[in-house]
Amino acid sequence: MPPLISVVDDDASVRESLESLIRSIGFAVKVFASAEEFLNSPRVLETNCLILDVRLPGMNGIDLHRYLLAKKWKVPVIFITAHASEEHLRSQALRSGAVDYLIKPFTEEALLSAVDIALSSKSNGTKDP
Repeated sequence: MPPLISVVDDDASVRESLESLIRSIGFAVKVFASAEEFLNSPRVLETNCLILDVRLPGMNGIDLHRYLLAKKWKVPVIFITAHASEEHLRSQALRSGAVDYLIKPFTEEALLSAVDIALSSKSNGTKDP
């Protein structure tokens, strides 16, 4: 069974393009329009890598990452954002264990490299006892 990559982004065109890209390289992919939609999905604990927009309606990406860490759900996170001016969020995200923090528009190669790093980490989608 291929690894499951979950994408959380409120922009439908971003979700569609990432879904197509990830599927084209042989991974399973599930897309969500909000953090709440992701958290209410039965796929949360099956996710091997989470591509997460920083700015989301409702719970934002940084808060979702904090929530996952508090629950000890160790899924590698790649943040994506269109807001390059928020450098303080980048350093905060990386300090809290994010695999990468990519500024839109990013290259396919940059994203796929980050996904490779995420999937090679030892904490793929597991919950501590």
